[in-house]
Amino acid sequence: MRLFVSVDLPDDLAASVADLQAEFEDASGLKFTDPEQAHVTLKFLGDVDEDRLPALEREFEAAVADADVDPFTVRYGGLGVFPSLDYISVVWFGTETGGEELTRLHEAIEERTTAMGFEAESHDFTPHVTLARMEHAGGKDLVQELVRERDPTIGETTVEEVRLTESTLTDSGPVYSTVESFPLE
Repeated sequence: MRLFVSVDLPDDLAASVADLQAEFEDASGLKFTDPEQAHVTLKFLGDVDEDRLPALEREFEAAVADADVDPFTVRYGGLGVFPSLDYISVVWFGTETGGEELTRLHEAIEERTTAMGFEAESHDFTPHVTLARMEHAGGKDLVQELVRERDPTIGETTVEEVRLTESTLTDSGPVYSTVESFPLE
């Protein structure tokens, strides 16, 4: 199973995500994510044997408790890229509020998963939602211009759970399904 831990955006923000992606449609080289599957990845686990699921689920439940985060509001907005404006591989929008709580959740999950033998993140955590991946630099100038000049607000939602999500790769892109949800209390 190809797994990651996420906070998913609600369906009512999908149109705002699609509207923002439309601003980038003239930038060649971008492959857009599905707005209906928009999420913040708290931890990418990769391929995991199904027999590890019970232990993982226990650890995620404990991690959510460790983070001590009550349901909270996230306002999504702003634009950014990874790794830099000079070399763009990912175009994303971030958080205007709620980033601190997302970071606490990430850190608690990171601590528990690395203790289980999963690879530690090699970079600092930046709460974000991927809009597109850049496959070639044809539209780089337009992307740079939009990232520098636009400061969009996508919308706001209350985060009440963290999800363990399975990603199944298909010819038309990844398909996500929730394996388990862990409520914030």
